[in-house]
Parts: sequence; structure tokens; C-alpha cells
Amino acid sequence: MKIEHPTDGPPRLPWAHDYFSTASESPQQQLLAWRHRIGHILDVPVARSQRESGFQGSIDSYRVADLAFMDCRTDAVLQTRTAARISTDNVRQFVFHVLVDGQIETKTGLYPKHVATQLRPGILALDMGQPMRMERTDCRLLAIFLPRDMLESVLPEPESIHGNVVEYDSPLARLIPGYLAALSQTAQSADPAGFHDALKTCTMLIAAAFGKRSGRTGGARAAARAAVFGTLRRYIEANLHEPDLSPESVLLASQLSRPTLYRLFESEGGLATYIRNRRLSQAAHELRRYPNKAVVEIAYGLGFNSASDFNRAFRRAFDMSPLDYRMFAL
Repeated sequence: MKIEHPTDGPPRLPWAHDYFSTASESPQQQLLAWRHRIGHILDVPVARSQRESGFQGSIDSYRVADLAFMDCRTDAVLQTRTAARISTDNVRQFVFHVLVDGQIETKTGLYPKHVATQLRPGILALDMGQPMRMERTDCRLLAIFLPRDMLESVLPEPESIHGNVVEYDSPLARLIPGYLAALSQTAQSADPAGFHDALKTCTMLIAAAFGKRSGRTGGARAAARAAVFGTLRRYIEANLHEPDLSPESVLLASQLSRPTLYRLFESEGGLATYIRNRRLSQAAHELRRYPNKAVVEIAYGLGFNSASDFNRAFRRAFDMSPLDYRMFAL
């Protein structure tokens, strides 16, 4: 790894370049080496057949100040970030995954799962504070890691784009490949400050493309829509423990027409689904925070009609029972 912290002349941004490859490992250890390399943020299930056949993977990564750019090539692989895993770390960055070659299927959300399939070059947004399951074929992708507050400065409610894909089918989005190609070609020789500026420009361009796609940036109408959406999300968050919280109660509080309200939550799977999944996420939080609190008490406190209903919903969302989740988190 190359790290620069110059002491002479004007202050320069911290800069690091790192290259990793499984090629130097024996075939039986290659996938394990890959899992170890990315294990600080992702889980990689390893089947015996995969170990026997070997695994080729490499990451060329560049980090400058609060941003990171990675050029990644792998054989077919499954990578996950579960809610249980999220509960044990502090990784909350956003990632833009840019598919160059191959195919990726990514499942996000709690229940029902949102499936995003990238069959051609396109950009996937991932919030590392939310669960995801990614299955890749042999592929190459570029990844940009950015802090949450940077995205929040240009895109209201950025967590809502988790699992969404932008393709190069608009004038704005078609500008992105050129920026990415320039970053890939000049990364090793770039001045840290210049590279940071170029990377940030590319990041903001991608954020704008997602904002335009979701209608949450640009123009008074979009700004108003984003403000209403944010207000409703906060209202739901503040009333998760109220037994009468429902789509009808949100409709009354919002003073919007029913079609307008429901359109706001289309990307979340619908308003009722959004409320249920926010309650399940809050339940997961309380299972971790209050280890001595009975599961049934948490369930009833968040509006579930019975312990069995809660257990079924929780297992569908998190792929484990509430008790197993608590044990894993602790």
C-alpha cells in the first residue's frame, strides 16, 4: 500500500493506493482470501465446491480524504450485508456500483425484497446501513464510496435510493461513463487534490442522476415533493409505537389525496409495506438495545397482533428468528 502524507509545502489530502489479488494464493485458499479481504464490510458464503475450483478476484483501490474509488474484477460470487451484520459495525457509507462487464442481481429491502438486475452498464446505489444480497457472474465493476453527509447535501432522503439502478439512458447519465473512464486511466498518476475534485464531481453527477430519476432534486416541484416525503417519513418514525398507525392515519395526518400519498411510497413497496418494515427495523434495534426485554413485549409495543405474527414477519425480513438475531448481535 502506498500512503502519502507530505510534510513540505502546502497541506495535501491524505492519499492511499492499494492493490489486492487472490492470484498468489493456492486455489483452495483463494475464495477464503477474498472473504478475508472484504470481511470488514461484507459476508461471503463459501461453498466447498467453490474452494475446490479456485477463485480469481482483484481490487485496485484509491482512497483520498473522505472518498474511495475501486476497480474490482471477480469470478462469480455471492456477497451479503445482513441486518445482523449491520448491527455489529459502524459502516454507514454509500456506494455507487458501476457495472462494466458481467451481470449482477442485488436484493434489498426487508419484505418483499426489491430485486435490481444489471444486465448492461449501469449504476447501482447501495446504503451500507441497509441489508443487501448481491449475486455476481464473472464481472468487472467500479465502486465509489462516499460519506452519507455528502450525499445528503444534494439528495434529500438518500436512503430511499438503496437498491435502485440508473442506466445511461438520459443526457445527464450519459455524461458519467466519460468521467469514470478518466478516473480509471489517471488514478495512479493523479494529484491527490485533483483526483479528489474529479471523483467528487463524478459522485455528484451520479447523485444528480439518481435525484432526477426519483424526482427528488431539481426544481420547485421536486423540492416540494421531497419535503413532503421527508415530513411523512418523520411522522411515521415518531409514531411507530402507536397502535393506530396505519395508511389511513397517515392519510389523515398528511391532508393529501390518497393517490398522491400512495405515489410517494411506490418505490418503498407501498405505504403499508413501508410502515411494517420500519416497525421491523425498530424491533431489530430494540432487540439489540434492550437484551432483557421480552420479545413479545417488543412485538406488541410496535403494533403486531401476536408473537407468532411478529416472528413470521421478522423471519421473512431478516432470515432468522428474533431470538437468533439478538444472540448474533450480542
